[in-house]
Amino acid sequence: MKVYSTEQAPSAIGPYSQAVEVGDLIFISGQIPLDPKSMDIVSEDVSKQAEQVMKNVGAILNEAGLDYQNLVKTTIYLKSMDDFATVNEIYANFLKEPYPARAAFEVSKLPKDVKVEIEAIASKA
Repeated sequence: MKVYSTEQAPSAIGPYSQAVEVGDLIFISGQIPLDPKSMDIVSEDVSKQAEQVMKNVGAILNEAGLDYQNLVKTTIYLKSMDDFATVNEIYANFLKEPYPARAAFEVSKLPKDVKVEIEAIASKA
């Protein structure tokens, strides 16, 4: 098992790694819209939050020598499904076909009361 950590994404705020590699798969922990330098939430605006989350995922992918095209599965957690279309639009701006598999859920609460969190699995193969 290999662990990935980069200063270009927020440091872990609990007992977990930013990402772990097992075989050809990289499991990226849920990313929330924290600025990696200040560790502050970037904005209350869901579109800005989604953009920062995707940048954080991208920074971890980069640390593993990968990019968004290596994503095979993502899970999006939303404070409100009313934000789904907005988050989906931002999410799509970072990806191109073939898109990864995905699930999206509304949850009652997210860390630091943010509006969106995304976890991902990428493949080196």
